[in-house]
Amino acid sequence: MKAVVYKSTGSWYTVKDESGKFYNARMKGIFKIDEITSTNPVAVGDEVDIDPENEDEETAIITAIRERKNYINRQSPRIKHQHHIIAANVDQSMLIATLKEPKTSQGFIDRFLIASEMYHVTPIILFNKSDLHRSKEQQKFEEWKQMYEQAGYKVILASLKNDVDLFAIKDILKNKTTLISGHSGVGKSSLLNSLLPELNLKTQDVSGWSGKGMHTTTFAEMFDLSPNNQEGGKVIDTPGMREFGLVDISRQ
Repeated sequence: MKAVVYKSTGSWYTVKDESGKFYNARMKGIFKIDEITSTNPVAVGDEVDIDPENEDEETAIITAIRERKNYINRQSPRIKHQHHIIAANVDQSMLIATLKEPKTSQGFIDRFLIASEMYHVTPIILFNKSDLHRSKEQQKFEEWKQMYEQAGYKVILASLKNDVDLFAIKDILKNKTTLISGHSGVGKSSLLNSLLPELNLKTQDVSGWSGKGMHTTTFAEMFDLSPNNQEGGKVIDTPGMREFGLVDISRQ
């Protein structure tokens, strides 16, 4: 039976079959040793084959991983010589960046763009917290916008706190599977809460930060943008990243 992985917690996975039914699934031990060089052999977005495990059919065994269209990975935060697959089978990636509270470095943005390009995933840069911009931040945004747009990237300015440009963002996400990424505190939870209010994702207040708070996601998870509509698109929420270490790429 074919299914798609919606959430990974390390040893258990939430998968959804073609009829829309969710299962808690685990792997056959064989995957852990067979030609797997990543710290997570099964990633969110993977298409897998499953066998329901018992009569009530709420749990299942993952028996095979289907060939990936693509994936995005980063250096494993724990094991430096291994990589960690962030998500598989994505159409585009959206980096949420901020110029203030917290500052996103240009190096972080560039590494995210390189990782997306490596795996043929179209990247988009969304600069959030425009409501905090003074002339200094606005000038920097205009410079970076011009630079990244000249390099062929889509750049958006938004204030997710005030729902500014949410309609434009929804249009970009429509009918696509989009990986959402960025540092903690840039507004990933705020974006998902605006798109899917029923999620009511946790945000964490941080002293001196005037955004919606700090991102508290622990594991990658995929959400249907319109659960009753197969054509509505999906977003993959990722834990806030401090660093984005590239793997398998030369300095050039």
